[in-house]
Amino acid sequence: MVLADAGAGLRNETGIAVVLGILKQRFGESFQTGEAFRAQHTHTTTYIPGQLPDGVAFPETAGEISEIVRICSEHRVPIIPFGAGTSLEGHLNAPNGGISVDTSRMNRILKVNTEDLDCVVEPGVTREELNTYLRDTGLFFPIDPGANASIGGMASTRASGTNAVRYGTMRENVLALTVVTADGKEIHTGTRARKSSAGYDLTRLFVGSEGTLGIITSIALRLYGIPQKITAGVCPFPSIDNAVNAVIMTIQMGLPVARIELLDTAMVRGVNAYGGLDYPEMPLLFLEFHGTDAFAEEQAVTFGEIATEFDAGEFLWASEPEERNRLWKARHNAYFAGMAMRPGCTNITTDVCVPISRLTECIHETHRDIEESGLLAPIAGHVGDGNFHTMVMIDPNDPEEVRQGEAFVARLNERALSMEGTCTGEHGVGQGKQTSLRTEAGESLDVMRAIKRVLDPDNIMNPGKIFSI
Repeated sequence: MVLADAGAGLRNETGIAVVLGILKQRFGESFQTGEAFRAQHTHTTTYIPGQLPDGVAFPETAGEISEIVRICSEHRVPIIPFGAGTSLEGHLNAPNGGISVDTSRMNRILKVNTEDLDCVVEPGVTREELNTYLRDTGLFFPIDPGANASIGGMASTRASGTNAVRYGTMRENVLALTVVTADGKEIHTGTRARKSSAGYDLTRLFVGSEGTLGIITSIALRLYGIPQKITAGVCPFPSIDNAVNAVIMTIQMGLPVARIELLDTAMVRGVNAYGGLDYPEMPLLFLEFHGTDAFAEEQAVTFGEIATEFDAGEFLWASEPEERNRLWKARHNAYFAGMAMRPGCTNITTDVCVPISRLTECIHETHRDIEESGLLAPIAGHVGDGNFHTMVMIDPNDPEEVRQGEAFVARLNERALSMEGTCTGEHGVGQGKQTSLRTEAGESLDVMRAIKRVLDPDNIMNPGKIFSI
């Protein structure tokens, strides 16, 4: 099984031994070296094999993170930040050992500024915890990557998800950060002001850096008012062409749809079998509309008229929470439904993003590739912004299947790049997509490496991720 080049240097046995002793003495039970703890803090979400850290630290303050980083820096020992463990491209692996820094105990909501529609949280707060806390304020945080990810991890991978078509990604919704850099110093980037022309935009530099430049210790986020009304709908189409063309017209007409998701026929079959559902086995769009009572309903009616132009089947929509949840059940269960389609196997869950005008073509060519290669690979997508995911089901113990799966993902990435898209819309690069990033970034990869060398000269911050040094 092939991984991208580690780019992490040689394992520092002497330094690791010294750091393990220091951290155990300093943090006691808040530092663990047992194999079970270490295995829980490596990559387990997809087929990429796990590479265990040598120890796991559970800091509770930014000061403790600074202390851990200074100790590791002094002895040149790698540091791998850990949030909720939901990343998909090997971000949590320790290719040459080191210390996993688990931020889950840093889960305090530090400040909510209702008048300014923003808040400040520690990195271990999950998106569900934040929205539960915010519920009584009338505000919510809209970024929903599917998993109950930590806010720190979402910032590190520049996550997005189902709501991105209306509310944007983490890039647009992080106002400011505090970050511990590779020398143990805590720096502040950005302010709570909604715009600034002051200096380099360091906040955007750290958002999406996948822990390779520092460890995030607090995040200031944009918030939004909870919509007065939310309506949801499900609409079948006779083909991918018709479904995506309906999406394109919806976006071009400026209809402010909050979510617009696609399941292809294979995925629909899977979610029907998994959830005991009876959706038509054809491409489906799942939609959600936010606004006032009148405006949310108007959006749904307008989309229904658009769908009719593209030969859609019956458009089912609902506004009561129970009915909305029932309609969305298929989309929410897509990952588990995919896994159930081939019991005992694992998957390569991958994503690409293309300009929406090329989305139909990209999905068509991907379907053709799936058919010719004989793979089981259902598709689900955040089609409102040209992003789709493919679950490639493989037997991890069959080298030929693994090779075929990796080759398919490589072709998918090349296809997206040839259409002026990107090799990853929201999963990140990690270990799994370094080769494709080299093609996508070209000479700008040298600029990324230069920034890395300045901020992390000893290459201790999540080494072996994004690119090799």
